[in-house]
Amino acid sequence: DEAQAAGRRPFSCVGVRAHAEDDEKMNLFELTLPKYLKKDIEALVEGIRVNSTLLDCLWGEVYGSINSAFYDNEISEEQADYLRKKYLGLEK
Repeated sequence: DEAQAAGRRPFSCVGVRAHAEDDEKMNLFELTLPKYLKKDIEALVEGIRVNSTLLDCLWGEVYGSINSAFYDNEISEEQADYLRKKYLGLEK
């Protein structure tokens, strides 16, 4: 496995609720996101769909983008909490 060959533990998305196959309606919180955050979320969802070996990196990108958007006042704390829970499986 590529991740093990590189000396990394395989990343598990257990608990992450983002499923690429789900066609649920977009929540209002997701309609007003900055483009860079939308792009990172889409990349994570696609990575989950194809079982990418880079899921740990994609997860980290979304985590960092959510925090950047929050601290730059581009999204509210409530939006940040919602996104962390939905895409990263994190509870406050």
